[in-house]
Amino acid sequence: MGPVSETPAAQSGQRPRGAAYDSVFLRAARNEPVPHTPVWFMRQAGRSLPEYLKVREGIPMLDACMRPDLVKEITLQPVRRHGVDAAIFFSDIVVPLKAAGIDVEIKGGVGPVIADPIRTRADLRRLRPLEPGDMPYITEAVGLLVAELGATPLIGFAGAPFTLASYLVEGGPSRSYENTKAMMYGEPELWADLVARLARITSTFLKIQIEAGASAVQLFDSWAGALAPEEYRRSVLPASTEVFDAVAPYGVPRIHFGVNTGELLGLMGQAGADIVGVDWRVPLDEAARRVGPGKGLQGNLDPAVLYAPTHVVEAKAREVLDAAKALGGSHHIFNLGHGVMPTMDPDALTRLTAFVHEASAR
Repeated sequence: MGPVSETPAAQSGQRPRGAAYDSVFLRAARNEPVPHTPVWFMRQAGRSLPEYLKVREGIPMLDACMRPDLVKEITLQPVRRHGVDAAIFFSDIVVPLKAAGIDVEIKGGVGPVIADPIRTRADLRRLRPLEPGDMPYITEAVGLLVAELGATPLIGFAGAPFTLASYLVEGGPSRSYENTKAMMYGEPELWADLVARLARITSTFLKIQIEAGASAVQLFDSWAGALAPEEYRRSVLPASTEVFDAVAPYGVPRIHFGVNTGELLGLMGQAGADIVGVDWRVPLDEAARRVGPGKGLQGNLDPAVLYAPTHVVEAKAREVLDAAKALGGSHHIFNLGHGVMPTMDPDALTRLTAFVHEASAR
């Protein structure tokens, strides 16, 4: 397989229409009329499902992400169970970092842990470019999924440069990001080189998924909410824009999502996504005002609502649908304002999917 950026699809801007092209999810993403609002859930594939826990038993997370048979099965599980309108590729945002030579492990109850954090220019040399040949298991898994999913689209994804950089600099999850911000403020040239390198890695990871058959992509900037708008504009926006620009020629919908990013929604929209994900802290009408015209919105039911009685869940979901309808409706994709929680009742998600389909029927 040659360099991803040199394929005919990327050069021409054309991408063959697959079986999922006219799906409700992709039509909504293109702002075309739909029979009902499409719905999928972040982290729908995984920890809340007993069938997931069964197939993952005894298998480390990163090992599971590199086994195409497991990736296929885990990605399909919520589609079978919930009847959602799109599948989300089962992987982890640190998978391309591992493929690029970083010693990373996902520890239970902690998350990704980097053995040797990157804090100096000498450290940065350990982060080599990502080559398509580094991830044959991704190409194989996506191909298996697309063949099985048929008319149901597959969403590929990647971690945004800022969030990946934060993991690399902090060495793992953080609440204060002191090392990340120390580099950003104190060594801006080193920071710029780090996120530029990560932008290229992320772009390659997304291109691999798109070329294998993913119908859309989502960029997760999970930690961007730790930044003030001006710092985001100066130190983060250029790298995220580079990622979205890199995959633009493929013509697939691009989604951008972050947590606690209400003050950044306008800037995140400027990065180049077609659809901006909104967490539950900002109402959709206000989110639309901040993002600006021409962008779709995704979200934004508070995940914790799913622990309430069914009638409460439905009432809150209807509020989201009504808010979207007031904005034009069809350019909205229903989702949670963050991911599915591990202890969430899967049946509640199945009921919510059916309710959104019924309540939003045109």
